[in-house]
Amino acid sequence: MRSTTPRAALRRVAGALAAAGLLAAGSLALSAPARAAGPVMGFGGPAETALHPYPASGGPQRTSVAITVDNPSRDEEYGRFEGEYTVTFDLGGIAGVAEAVFGTEDGADCEITGTTGVCHDTGLAPGTNPLPELRVGAAAGSRDGDSGTIRVTGTADGAAFAPFTTRIVIGGPDLVMERAPLEQELEPGRTQPFPLAFANHGTRAAEGVVLTLMYTRGIEFTERYENCVYREDDAGQGVPVWTTALCSVEGSYEVGAVYELAEPLMLRATQRAYRDTLVYRIDEAGPGARGAQRAPGARSAPGTAGNVLTLKAVPAVPAVRSSDLDPADNQQEADFSTANTADFAAYGDTASGLPGSTVGADIGFRNEGPAWIGNLRSGDPVATVDFTVPEGASVSAWPGTCRGVTADGQYREQQAGAPRYVCDTSMAVREDAGLALHFDLKIAEAVTGASGKVEVRGARSRDPLLPFDPDRGNNTAALVLNPDDAGDPGAAGGSTSGSSGGGGPTDDASAPAASASADATATAAPAGSRAGTGGRLAATGTGAATAAGAAAAALLAGGVLYTAARRRPGH
Repeated sequence: MRSTTPRAALRRVAGALAAAGLLAAGSLALSAPARAAGPVMGFGGPAETALHPYPASGGPQRTSVAITVDNPSRDEEYGRFEGEYTVTFDLGGIAGVAEAVFGTEDGADCEITGTTGVCHDTGLAPGTNPLPELRVGAAAGSRDGDSGTIRVTGTADGAAFAPFTTRIVIGGPDLVMERAPLEQELEPGRTQPFPLAFANHGTRAAEGVVLTLMYTRGIEFTERYENCVYREDDAGQGVPVWTTALCSVEGSYEVGAVYELAEPLMLRATQRAYRDTLVYRIDEAGPGARGAQRAPGARSAPGTAGNVLTLKAVPAVPAVRSSDLDPADNQQEADFSTANTADFAAYGDTASGLPGSTVGADIGFRNEGPAWIGNLRSGDPVATVDFTVPEGASVSAWPGTCRGVTADGQYREQQAGAPRYVCDTSMAVREDAGLALHFDLKIAEAVTGASGKVEVRGARSRDPLLPFDPDRGNNTAALVLNPDDAGDPGAAGGSTSGSSGGGGPTDDASAPAASASADATATAAPAGSRAGTGGRLAATGTGAATAAGAAAAALLAGGVLYTAARRRPGH
């Protein structure tokens, strides 16, 4: 068995959640650990897995049942369980219903004897660890509607395992979302119809459905509906980035039929649109769907009273694909490109101080819009603030998202006192926000008018242009120390800081990097910022300090991982 890092585990779980309907209708079950001496490991996996019925010819198509084991420790350095452990799969509950094999590509020490599968391994990293792939297919002689359970248990010296049960069922609905014909090159304000349609290619009718619509900040639907719940998600950015609509529609959706919206939705590119994504998904309604709609969420709200989203059957049934019982087919996605721009305006600061004193300075940039900018697919930073330290001073405290480099931008081990600092944004910058950075500088020599460059540029130094920003004239500003007058420091919205003697560490060699903190409610850098007392970071709507860890959880927003995890068919 293999272990994984918490970040990789989040990516895995995000993909599984996407495949299960973004928690709209699918569900993941987790075992409930009991109290015990030593760590208690909990298993996780799908509450239920539907299988293709046994075919009239050929072998069964197998589906992966992804079981995980969770080490409750979150201490990455010391929380690893190093002992040997054994996981047992009791397959007696699916005898005559389904047959299981372990995947061969894992290289794990696993074997199935009769109705018992056993895996041996050593070591469990903190967080979620995937177990070897268990591939399950319908048994010969099984019938549509048959079901059974697999029980998973574990043993180890120095740890306990909470048992876990997952259900296997033969047949079921297979809702397949058709790809909508959408124009993807847009203009701000452009509205177009969204003719959503889906089919049921399964073996049984779906009793009620949940339509999930997820769309980024630059696009919107012109109407909201009474039978939908709308939730805004910040995707770790501190401001709304995704809107998710969960719409429940009652009725029986029959096998072989195709359904479409009674009236097309109208999709509009807003004035802030630039690069945007729409995810649309259909799932059978059930306890998981109703729970997702009732669950508390940031800025969640019902739709408009009296305006109900409805579906209708399409008379002609095109034979577009065969039944596959594959949740990945429930979802489609579209990316949009809108002819729009954003204006990233850098700002600097001024500060004065005597030799030996420490002064604070606030620098950064603001997005003057009109577009918001997001790299939600890749998760890459939108931009980088590149700061060159003024002559006669050295940095003693800096934001945690910044790193010191050499004068020519190369790696530097010693972070304090670097001649240059580069600070990445997160993967999204709102249209009325930016990135505010605070530095403490120790003045060694009072050089009148010493000027350091503040530049907002592309995240890759070899490709510094911002493709969305045609106004390059305000991409740079200056941080001026001990100016000979009180003039503008050459910044868009620059401010003046007073001196602060001894406000930061005085020993450059031992000065730690300042901790970063997010101010999710701020929308722009202050017009009159004060001298800082230690390297703080005001991430004005970008969530730069926390984006890496939140990106996968966002999807439950899909995050960066919006492509549903597809089950691998057997051979």
